[in-house]
Amino acid sequence: MAAGAPSGDLFASLDDDGGRIDVLAEGAVLFRGLAAGSAPQLMAAIIEIAEAAPFRHMVTPGGHRMSVAMTNCGAAGWVADQRGYRYDARDPESGRPWPAIPEGFYDLAVAVARAAGFGGFTPNVCLINRYEPGARLSLHQDIDERDFAAPIVSVSLGLPATFLFGGLRRADRARRIGLFSGDVAVWGGPARRVFHGIAPLKAGDDPLTGPYRFNLTLRKAF
Repeated sequence: MAAGAPSGDLFASLDDDGGRIDVLAEGAVLFRGLAAGSAPQLMAAIIEIAEAAPFRHMVTPGGHRMSVAMTNCGAAGWVADQRGYRYDARDPESGRPWPAIPEGFYDLAVAVARAAGFGGFTPNVCLINRYEPGARLSLHQDIDERDFAAPIVSVSLGLPATFLFGGLRRADRARRIGLFSGDVAVWGGPARRVFHGIAPLKAGDDPLTGPYRFNLTLRKAF
């Protein structure tokens, strides 16, 4: 089994295991605990990626240091600096290409997107976020991609977090949704450009990730 590979029975009993699927909005679905069984393999792959492309706190064009540490894998990586927000085929800190997306990441994203009604999803980038206590992600849209027909697939690992799921305007009231290790969210179609974020992470100690929460966000950037 490839590093980060989901288990073979990933989608077993999804239809009859009440409460495992939450519909957040049209085009947005949350699969509760779907990746819990493969979390150790996913974390092992994250550690390997971080050895080649270490986590770093990016700085926004306005000079603000982001509280979430980030790295990437795939054909390009999402970066932020004084030049703006963009995808770059090379890690600006090393000048080398980003590590490839592990087969397990890719297969999980394709399968869960299909289950959510988005067949044919072919992610080519994966942003990996590492949250420590107090880290947060303010409400934002994912709009740096060229292909808005493709969904976003987001995998939660480690400490629980509060997902802020808003509307198509920043001023729209955001719902507060608990995310737990192994939860996988998909949003696309009418929900593709919703504003979303993460509330400040509370301190804790997860058996797998210690004091951190990790998040995989797989996308089709181009």
